Amino acid sequence: MSYRFLLASWGTLGNLSPLLTAGRRLRRRGHHVRVMADPVMRAEVEAAEFEFVTWRRAPIGEAADPTDVSDMQDWVHRAVFEPCSAYAADIRDEIERVPTDAVLVLDILFGAALGAEASGVPFALLSPHVSIKPLPGMPPATSGLGQPKTPKERAEVEAASAALAAMMNVSLPILNGARAELGLPVLADVMDLFDRADRLLLATSRAFDFQADSLPDNFRYIGPLLDMPNLSKSWQAPWSAQADRPRALIASSTGAQGQRDLVQRIIDAVGTMEIDAVVTTGPNLDVAELRASTNVHLLRGAPHDSVMKEVSLVISQGGHGTVTRSLINALPQLILPMGRDQSANAARVEARGAGLRLPPMASEAEIAATINRLITEPQFKLAARKIGEAIKADIEGSGLVEEMEAIAAVGHAAGHQPVKRPRRGAA
Repeated sequence: MSYRFLLASWGTLGNLSPLLTAGRRLRRRGHHVRVMADPVMRAEVEAAEFEFVTWRRAPIGEAADPTDVSDMQDWVHRAVFEPCSAYAADIRDEIERVPTDAVLVLDILFGAALGAEASGVPFALLSPHVSIKPLPGMPPATSGLGQPKTPKERAEVEAASAALAAMMNVSLPILNGARAELGLPVLADVMDLFDRADRLLLATSRAFDFQADSLPDNFRYIGPLLDMPNLSKSWQAPWSAQADRPRALIASSTGAQGQRDLVQRIIDAVGTMEIDAVVTTGPNLDVAELRASTNVHLLRGAPHDSVMKEVSLVISQGGHGTVTRSLINALPQLILPMGRDQSANAARVEARGAGLRLPPMASEAEIAATINRLITEPQFKLAARKIGEAIKADIEGSGLVEEMEAIAAVGHAAGHQPVKRPRRGAA
């Protein structure tokens, strides 16, 4: 049976790429896939040969993904909650335009989830990183805490989870207002939204993640989704194949996080060392605005899997894709997290002994000293290789397609039954 899937993306290429990987897997099984994303992502979606659909009412560009993350509560309010009704309306319109058996939505698109639920179409939330839904006994993604091992550490984790819930629930009235407009029942807690999904698919490795006390019934680990973005298809090494000294990849986030000063500080630190490095700036940094010594080569993009075959370590802000690729390639990492899930990824890398983390304001001297440790102390590479092998096994055993087919079969059999909107002014 061939099913019709709608995939809904948000924000940066780093968010879109795992969704496209999911789409490719579904397409290889014979299913029809179309992708709803920011207009700037049209070329990337069409290069992957998917039908592209744009957001119409929902915010796009920087309005959808504000670059100022200094006040996380304000950022979440503006990016996640305020546009809920607009995202929901766009999803409902698209489901009405083309019959849809199931929807796959990035976990941060709360409004898109509402639109699918109101349309009566089965939907899955995709987390292309560690879970943003707090899980019992596991530190929340925003905390950067490690796996709790003592009563004191468990209390710290519980306090961090409570703080995250409190921050999110400040905007609960907006979410419930959007749900009421759609004829959906209101929620007692923002995180209850995750329980409304037919599946919550965590696109990370269980071997990489910390261990929760228990998992929700709809929760599935499906392994990382790691196809390469279109902008990174070509690669020509800038160094001599005979060069006998360490090499590093410095990978800037694909998202706009005001990272220019951090990336420049890393470049300056590497410039003082007897190593070679390549910097991939991504779409939000201008190569011309960075200065580099002769041992550091600046590129907008390159296929990280290819680059990683030639380097000794990776330096990044800690995005999930870069972290996972580094582990698969048995590379130790220096992570300087700036926000989102980066601290959570750094905590897991450090806990596994596969790398080290520094604060984003670390000095050039601190960065250089940490790089030297990662190059000269072999235990980091051994740990990275061990966890990388486990991640490869999780990717091979991914149940993504089977989980999506299971919910699509229900949607196809039933036909979508939209939730009736209450009439305005009705009691």
